[in-house]
Amino acid sequence: GQPENMNVDTTVAHMARIYDYLLGGTNHFAVDREVAEAVTAALPGGIDGARANIRANRDFLAWAVRWLAREQGIRQFLDIGTGIPNADNVLAVAQKAAPESRVVCVDYDPVVLAHAHTLLKSTPQGAAAFIAGDLRDPDRILAGARATLDLDQPTVLLMLGLLYLVPDEDDPHGIVHR
Repeated sequence: GQPENMNVDTTVAHMARIYDYLLGGTNHFAVDREVAEAVTAALPGGIDGARANIRANRDFLAWAVRWLAREQGIRQFLDIGTGIPNADNVLAVAQKAAPESRVVCVDYDPVVLAHAHTLLKSTPQGAAAFIAGDLRDPDRILAGARATLDLDQPTVLLMLGLLYLVPDEDDPHGIVHR
């Protein structure tokens, strides 16, 4: 579904755009670059170390999706916090490994949503959907995912690089449990 609000506040950083910047993408704003540089300055290796860590995270994600599709026969993926689509996004990797894969991507950032509706295209054998949704509303996500996924069948739930952003008062354990 389309998000209720497509307004983008270019004065507020967003994690998906910070990741895009650190991965070498072009879909970010000055505030995202400034926050990335300020936050990573204190890390071992600084911004270069952060870029290496994020690239390793993306490489692991691609490896895991390929392994699950090829070796385990999984054909359904629910990717919450999908981020701005790039060449190694869950949909591309899953459908390259198994063209009949069904993938639902979820994010709440308007920039992500704008790119996802353009860039996330399914193979004819598979299916893809994008849900404007927030991790903290799992019932809405699951309801939307049911239009594309058969949740009675094995389904991979991906929430990489996401849960550390959820404050304790939002009950990340309860969200994952749901």
